[in-house]
Amino acid sequence: MTRSVKVGMLKLTNDFLEEVVEKQKTDARLMKYKTLIEQGKKVDIEIDVNG
Repeated sequence: MTRSVKVGMLKLTNDFLEEVVEKQKTDARLMKYKTLIEQGKKVDIEIDVNG
């Protein structure tokens, strides 16, 4: 018996999430934002505890 319910949401696997995190580390635009945040500049995005 399966104990899963479809609720119209996308289930993300750890492998996929890990790949996204790794790609974000080398994304030029995100790196620019990260540098601005580290310099104390106000930008429209935030970096959470997971990076």
